[in-house]
Amino acid sequence: MKLFPSLAVLVITANLAGCTTSSGHGTSIPLAATRHNAGQIGNVTLADWGDKTGLSFFISGAPTGAILPLRLYTFINKGSCQQPGQVAYAMNDKVTTERQAVSGWSFSRSAPVALSTLLTGDYSIVVRMAPDSGNVDIFCGDIKQQGAVK
Repeated sequence: MKLFPSLAVLVITANLAGCTTSSGHGTSIPLAATRHNAGQIGNVTLADWGDKTGLSFFISGAPTGAILPLRLYTFINKGSCQQPGQVAYAMNDKVTTERQAVSGWSFSRSAPVALSTLLTGDYSIVVRMAPDSGNVDIFCGDIKQQGAVK
């Protein structure tokens, strides 16, 4: 089955990204694929950068027909994936991604909010395709206090 190697690479990449982007603590959030990107897996590691939060994403794929180079928009919304609210933080000053040799894409963003605020609030992370690729949400993950990574 092809899912196991992809999942192993995802976990390793996420943990390494969390270790290399911050000297503080972080947390890893699984991203659930939407119906527009069924069968794909994703993860984001949030790192404490003081009054900012660093986000390191890895996704296994994007919908068929996506225009390359893959451009993705990312948002932190109030509310959960099941009950989304308004956009709290748009992280779209850079929307390009980097193709990985391990069958996936990685990209990094930062949000102008402390990690502690995100972990104690009611927020979710959304990954959206660029308008020229359909402008659809392809991943979502609820930000919750989870096991810290170092």
